[in-house]
Amino acid sequence: MRVMVILAVLMLSACQHVSVPPPVVGEIRDLRSGQVLTAQELVMRLARPSRVIVGEQHDNRDHHQLQRWLLQALGERRPQGSLLLEMLTPDQQLRVDDVRLASTRPADLPAALAWQPGWDWSLYGPIIRFALTQPYPVLSANLDTVEVRAFYTQPPTLSGTRSNAEPVKAELLEQISESHCGLLPASQMPAMLAVQQQRDRRMAERLLTAPAPAMLFAGAYHARKDVGVPIHALDLGVPESPTVLLLAQRGSEVTAAMADYVWYTPAMPAPDYCAQMRKSQSKP
Repeated sequence: MRVMVILAVLMLSACQHVSVPPPVVGEIRDLRSGQVLTAQELVMRLARPSRVIVGEQHDNRDHHQLQRWLLQALGERRPQGSLLLEMLTPDQQLRVDDVRLASTRPADLPAALAWQPGWDWSLYGPIIRFALTQPYPVLSANLDTVEVRAFYTQPPTLSGTRSNAEPVKAELLEQISESHCGLLPASQMPAMLAVQQQRDRRMAERLLTAPAPAMLFAGAYHARKDVGVPIHALDLGVPESPTVLLLAQRGSEVTAAMADYVWYTPAMPAPDYCAQMRKSQSKP
């Protein structure tokens, strides 16, 4: 009888739900099978792999709310090993470690972390504040400014057949051009591609050496299985690609080649960044 009670308790524990429901409603799909999942089912699946990448749209508040929720939900199912962020650079790591290990939080947390203004603190702040209260390390995954300048000036040779494939480079070049509204001179494109791929390589290196289970938050193109960090991880010799969840607005095209799972969030009006860029360039 006692054995049966213990088994029942274990089964109940294994099936328990996350205490807080997700803050955003949207369709979740397993892209390999086409199956629609509940948020709880997604959490159960993401709790298994040792490395998970969550791709975001940087200016989408829904995506950051879901990332914060995923951290808590996964932490309730099993211990988290580490969190890696595209938004942190190596020269910030000591600051992050000092804040995380301090007995009290600084009044001005962004200043204490030397948080870069290009990343909207109102979006990332809740994630950072939560992660810094947890027992696992928060790790930088990006290049610092000095490295970016060096790679831009003298692009190094990138090792690996997957990351050097022409379709991969062509896709990334198109994305770089679109993200700069077609305003980049053709002469700058090879250097921009080199920096993009060196960022992906650094994120892959950091993810592979981080305490597991490790989770990386990065932009969608960095996260994609067909052009981003996962192919660099494979080029570095891991036998299996990291598991990828893409957070995407409803109406976006996300395929099984890009990710393992997609979580569609409500479509948002897109700011016309290109109009702003063209306007700024037209000023004398």
